[in-house]
Amino acid sequence: MAKTASFLLLPLFYYLFFFFFATTTAADAIINTQMKVTDNPADELVEVINTNRTAHKSSSLYSNQGLACIALQYIKAYQGDCKAVGGPKAKKPFDSEFAETFAPACGVQVSTLSPITGRLLGCQSKYAKPPKAFSEILMENQKSLDILYSKNHTEVGAAVSGSDGGGPYFWCVLFSSGKKNSSFVLDGGVAKVTKPGCFSGANDVCNGADDRFSSNRLLTFVATILVAVGCVFGL
Repeated sequence: MAKTASFLLLPLFYYLFFFFFATTTAADAIINTQMKVTDNPADELVEVINTNRTAHKSSSLYSNQGLACIALQYIKAYQGDCKAVGGPKAKKPFDSEFAETFAPACGVQVSTLSPITGRLLGCQSKYAKPPKAFSEILMENQKSLDILYSKNHTEVGAAVSGSDGGGPYFWCVLFSSGKKNSSFVLDGGVAKVTKPGCFSGANDVCNGADDRFSSNRLLTFVATILVAVGCVFGL
């Protein structure tokens, strides 16, 4: 009986392995294509902002990676507390944290920090795509519009992040009057890894769905093998 089971399992295992490899490759191709389109939600948010500014006859803003990384640190300062973003319990990080905490965490040279000329911050339990996050979460009143269209801005940095791999989700946009290539300068030209979360200007794809999907495929594959083994030995 054991020999018969082993004989049956071997071709079954090869078949399942080939099937898993084929579907994994196909799925990865689909995901990679999607990620080339969606790219990075923080970059998409900056694009939406600049599109709205130019439509309003305001200048397009330079996407500064260092400023964007600091925007992500700004989000992390809330420690997942959505209630602290707006309403009667609203609060914000101290300005001193930019030089003392945010800049060092990103590898931004403190001497190159420039004035923050505007901040937009939003939070909700469910994830929203950048255009919707912009129009329904960040643009909540006239003050938000005044910040968006201000002529004092020259640079922008955006960040998007969830908490513990899920909600609540935060969106943060920081504006600055700094000069391109001389403000929020990064050591080595690249921001330190500050996952989880995405920030603009890094020229990379930021999407955690690929890893989760890969993990789910692996679990499915293992479960299939176990079921197959159970069926064979149950004969």
